[in-house]
Amino acid sequence: MYKVRPLHSAAVLAEHLPSCMYSLPNLHRAPGTAAPPQEEIDPSLQALESRQEEILKRLYELKSAVDGLSKMIQTPDADFDVTNIIQTDEFSPLSTNGADLDLMLGKDYGALKDVVINANPSLPPLSLLVIHSLLCERYKILSAVHTHSSVKSVPENLLKCFGEQTKKQPRHEYQLGFTLIWKDVPKPQMKFSIQTMCPIEGEGNIARFLFSLFGQKYNAVTSTLIDSWVDTAIFQLKEGSSKERGAVLRSMNAALGKSPWLVGSELTLADVVAWSALQQTGTAGSAPANVQKWMKSCENLAPFSSVMKLLK
Repeated sequence: MYKVRPLHSAAVLAEHLPSCMYSLPNLHRAPGTAAPPQEEIDPSLQALESRQEEILKRLYELKSAVDGLSKMIQTPDADFDVTNIIQTDEFSPLSTNGADLDLMLGKDYGALKDVVINANPSLPPLSLLVIHSLLCERYKILSAVHTHSSVKSVPENLLKCFGEQTKKQPRHEYQLGFTLIWKDVPKPQMKFSIQTMCPIEGEGNIARFLFSLFGQKYNAVTSTLIDSWVDTAIFQLKEGSSKERGAVLRSMNAALGKSPWLVGSELTLADVVAWSALQQTGTAGSAPANVQKWMKSCENLAPFSSVMKLLK
């Protein structure tokens, strides 16, 4: 539309145009010139580096120790004889002095340790009654039996399953409280600490807890066999089909042909639960010869014979 007069000539404009976006100082020094002063290292950075080196050194020492221990461990032979280990296992007889309940259950000043069990009177947990009698031989136990409102009637023998409590002593003089409540429940339930623990369900699980109060120590193989027999007695002998029961009786007959008890040479939880399952299912009369002999050995003991009276 109109012509504008240029403000700069092309030659003047070329002198002021940059050849790059921005310039930086030269980082290279010419030979012979003095070196630039070094920056001081931060003390906190030096401390961090020293700490890292110390940690790496300790990790290396731990790795060397673990490598040395791993060479000392020998892999067990897959074909070892379990019977030899069971025979050499150290069993503590049930007639010895009681264990430290405060150590196993925790010390609670001013209160008696109470075990409360709910059970259905239509299927009494015989193994728990046997263990109760065994515990009474080791500890001073305050026993009590009650009936819940959900149950209409309970046989007289079950109401007196703990016998007559003739000796009345102050509560604080007992070591353990054992309360059995006949209640309409599908499975036996137990609580040790009413406020802090959820109930333990199932006769086998409760029996494990109560039997641990004897403080017996077994090796890993023996403990595994005991647990296996307990599960077998509950899930196959007591709750299984007739075919499963027959298989269990054959296994028991074979095991009792090698030792007087199911696991080794001393009475264990496996014997208590298995004997109770046979009584509850009514298969004791048709058991094989070794099982019959073993059952008589059980019933010769006072805790078993006292429970036998409840079945008559």
